[in-house]
Amino acid sequence: MSAQKGSEDGFPHERSPDPEEANSEFEILLNYLKDCRGCDLTCYKRSSLMRRFNYRIQSLGIESYGDYLKYLQYYPQEYLALLDDVFINVTSFFRDRNTWDYLAATIIPQIIARASSNQPIRIWSAGCATGQEIYSLLILFAEAMGMEACLQRVRAFATDVDEAAIAQARQATYSLVEIAGIPKELLDKYFEKTQRGYVFSPEIRQTVVFSHHDLIQDPPLSRIDLLACRNVLIYFNTETQSSILSRFHFAIKNTGFLFMGQTEPVTNRRRIFKPLDINQRIYIKEQEIELEDYLALRAKPANLQRNFWFPPENEFWKTAFETRHLAHLALDGRGNLILVNQRARTLFELEIEDCQRPFHELKISQLISPHILNQALHTNRNIIVLNDIEWNTEKGIQYFNIEISQTH
Repeated sequence: MSAQKGSEDGFPHERSPDPEEANSEFEILLNYLKDCRGCDLTCYKRSSLMRRFNYRIQSLGIESYGDYLKYLQYYPQEYLALLDDVFINVTSFFRDRNTWDYLAATIIPQIIARASSNQPIRIWSAGCATGQEIYSLLILFAEAMGMEACLQRVRAFATDVDEAAIAQARQATYSLVEIAGIPKELLDKYFEKTQRGYVFSPEIRQTVVFSHHDLIQDPPLSRIDLLACRNVLIYFNTETQSSILSRFHFAIKNTGFLFMGQTEPVTNRRRIFKPLDINQRIYIKEQEIELEDYLALRAKPANLQRNFWFPPENEFWKTAFETRHLAHLALDGRGNLILVNQRARTLFELEIEDCQRPFHELKISQLISPHILNQALHTNRNIIVLNDIEWNTEKGIQYFNIEISQTH
């Protein structure tokens, strides 16, 4: 069957008899994906990558990496299908239940106790897949703090390189099989059963910032109280694992925690983390990283800088915009935040991580629905002012005006 398929699509399917030649073809394939498609897989373990590539290649009846490269070039849509097989998202709610019980009983109470009442608690699910991990964390914080306190104080970030998985995580809709690990009392409290499946609490879901983030190439977040990265590092080689752990070290507060998977002991040579409980894979920071690593990690992603700040040649307009007394937010044509001045950042606790976040996920969307906002922007030539807006701040309830604009 495979030989027939090969002759029909024009790609010969003889398997290379030489392992060295096969390895060479595989490296050429990886370099093509990196240089021509912007997907750098060169830091992943070759054994894991080859297994996943082979699964995809064999399903097509193709028997060599060289022929698969030709197939990719001839059928560009195959690229997305390949990524679906490479980035396998195996996750579940409260995976390894004993570990989550330990987290709820020991770690989360410490995080809450150490945070001052006016200080946000920042949690990050790195490699969030389809969202079960970040929602599990938020359930535990809501149980420990109460729903209202969780909504006001917890800032949650969930990142991945798989855009399809992120889109699914944003939907927060799960099948009966996917919610099997959730205790009934929590399921009834935090999920709504619909025809589409079980939908996670929209109120809590709105507090999560989902975004694309490459653990290898992109600078880490910062001031994180709890960083969860479970069963992700096992796919990277030792050198890359060490680099990612250095980034995690930078991201986590001195009093913060690193939450790893059961298959991932932190054994990197620099000993920058030490186990708080080795059986539960909970770690704390051991020592400071080298100065050059710190300086390298301080750099912000270029796309975030472009969207959040003015370029140097527009310094005058930047100053005028930043120092305006009127809070101003700018959205792009898709309704994502692209620019916000100092007044608005202070009022709404917006940070650089909020760049490109959809308007409906921001707290300010409580003041005006996205549908009404779109109508108002269209009617008023892409700029509106909301007058005498009531907002609960640290100083109590205040009233002020907000300007919202949209660019196309």
